[in-house]
Amino acid sequence: MEKAKDRLEVIENIKKNLKENNLNSKVEIGDPNISKEALEEKVLKYDIFKKSPVNKIKNIMTRKIIDNYVDMFNKNTEIIGLENIENINTGAIITSNHFSPQDSTPIIYCMKRLGKYKKFNIVITENNLAMDGEFGFIMNNFNNIPISKNKEYTEKKFMPALKKFLDKNHFILIYPEQEMWFNFRKVRNLKPGAYHLAAKFNVPIIPCFVEMREIEGEYEPNGFNKLKYTLHIMPPIYPDKNLSLKENKDILRQKDYELKKQTFEKVYEREMNYNFTEEDIAGLIENKKVSISFK
Repeated sequence: MEKAKDRLEVIENIKKNLKENNLNSKVEIGDPNISKEALEEKVLKYDIFKKSPVNKIKNIMTRKIIDNYVDMFNKNTEIIGLENIENINTGAIITSNHFSPQDSTPIIYCMKRLGKYKKFNIVITENNLAMDGEFGFIMNNFNNIPISKNKEYTEKKFMPALKKFLDKNHFILIYPEQEMWFNFRKVRNLKPGAYHLAAKFNVPIIPCFVEMREIEGEYEPNGFNKLKYTLHIMPPIYPDKNLSLKENKDILRQKDYELKKQTFEKVYEREMNYNFTEEDIAGLIENKKVSISFK
């Protein structure tokens, strides 16, 4: 049950960071072992537009893998609010809570329903490019746009790519909570990047929130309950052309947080605060299938 131990260690990290009010800090363990220089080289060489024939083929293969996986993983997923975005005919930035390596699958499931699967991208952290195995293959070959602290990459590749995709009416998923917190139900602080980009490129924010419910009697290999997702899509938030970039950025972020908070409180019927309870971690059960009791 090593994976269960890993998850319980991550939960302890979540508890610690909540207590210290560090809501965007890294809590996951086991990052890829790669030097800063090697990672920079990897991101600078990354083919965002899949221009090379080899990368085009890998992208087609990856999209087929993801297509099948999304259907399988979201067979019980419910979408509420699809009508809120059916008539958007420009590019847009989707924001959602970040709680699992699979948390993009309800969004992709929604994009397929909307007919936007081929015009959908995900902003990922550059560390994901260093992952190995099938997950690493997907990170390097799906419609992902890595974000990096490397100034040359940001100016010459990242920003131009975002503009080009948005100009072509793509929907781009960004996780403003920044770090993934395993199965954490609550909404965390939203970093400003997504809202800066929405204001800069004059595109709407599509606020999303994924609700997680345990499926009674069904368990993952690590002992946690299997989960059913409900994707809540709220009305889009548009920048105001009469306001400055900074004013728009701040207002978009504040409105997005409030919508996510309201949705959390409505679906879970409890107040949004940062006092930890075991109920905050979806799928957690005490010493039934998990061999290590939660403390």
